[in-house]
Amino acid sequence: MNRSFTCVCGQPIFFRNSVCLGCQAPLGYDAVRGKLVPLAPTDTPDVWRSQESVDEPPLYRRCTNLSSPATCNWLVPLQTPDEFAPDLCQCCRLTRTVPDLSVPEHATWWGRIELAKRRLASSLLALRLPLVPRSEDAEKGLAFDILTSLPGAAPVITGHASGVITLDACEADDATRELRRTSLREPYRTLLGHLRHETGHYYWERLVDGTPWHEPFRAVFGDERADYGQALQNHYLNGAPPDWSSRHVTAYASCHPWEDWAETWAHYLHMRDTLGTARGFGIRGDRVELACEPFGPSALSESSNGEVTDARFLQWLNHWLNLTVVLNEMSRSMGVPDFYPFVLSQPAVRKLHLVHRIISHKTPRSARRRTRPPAPTQS
Repeated sequence: MNRSFTCVCGQPIFFRNSVCLGCQAPLGYDAVRGKLVPLAPTDTPDVWRSQESVDEPPLYRRCTNLSSPATCNWLVPLQTPDEFAPDLCQCCRLTRTVPDLSVPEHATWWGRIELAKRRLASSLLALRLPLVPRSEDAEKGLAFDILTSLPGAAPVITGHASGVITLDACEADDATRELRRTSLREPYRTLLGHLRHETGHYYWERLVDGTPWHEPFRAVFGDERADYGQALQNHYLNGAPPDWSSRHVTAYASCHPWEDWAETWAHYLHMRDTLGTARGFGIRGDRVELACEPFGPSALSESSNGEVTDARFLQWLNHWLNLTVVLNEMSRSMGVPDFYPFVLSQPAVRKLHLVHRIISHKTPRSARRRTRPPAPTQS
């Protein structure tokens, strides 16, 4: 996904910007077009037009959350100036519950979470994945509940259940998140990582469960009918098996096929978004001067049958490997943790390839929905 944009004044502008620092033009993100747009007012109050040089500039309203702690810069597209349109953009309509915003740190945390969620949503839309608020589709829609633990009540558990993603708002506090990361001995823990992981559970229900992809999933990830609660209990009591890295993208992925899928899904989104951003700024993995053994066709999921997407996937994957080697070295030069602190084994690549194939084909399920307990906090 390209995240490199330019204002009409020629200055670079960035995904999270709501105003150009060069010419002070208002900016908004058009999620349908995947583009950050310089705006100009129209004769109709609260209606804006694009400043692009086109015969009929698109019309928009700005998301009401622009003036909230979420500081949302997304746009609501209009066909005509007087068209009825929701107050909130597509991304903000996904949020069903927010914490008590009268508490100052809650407002700060919510703003950080919404910023991460906008980056997530833009990636999902760029991949043409179904992304509908649960308020508009009670059966298949997606909702986010951003919660804080109440005194004397059970702690909030980050997880997913039947189209509802629950996120502990405390994860937006850097100190709390780092304490949890170190206590769980994780190499990586971010808000965006949490959100990507939990959407993996949601899209497993939408794209895999009850579809022709179900058996290929079991062939690569394992049988998800294994006792989920027992698997989690075993993981937290005994940890991951010593050889987990030879089969999985993370230690947590080793506990159950559902978590293996969600972790692999999250890594796939990490890779797609980061490579797209790099390409947008002229940074390409195939231009890195590095002698590295690339993955070949033997690393692909066995049922691929030589699909056209296979060669593109391998090229994309090997560009990623080249880029992350260099970015890791740059991180070490700054004395900060590795940019990508993971090593991809061939079985993990096979799983990534299956995720790629499923996303490329996008076969949403229409059969029954499976209800399962919320997943624990992603590691």
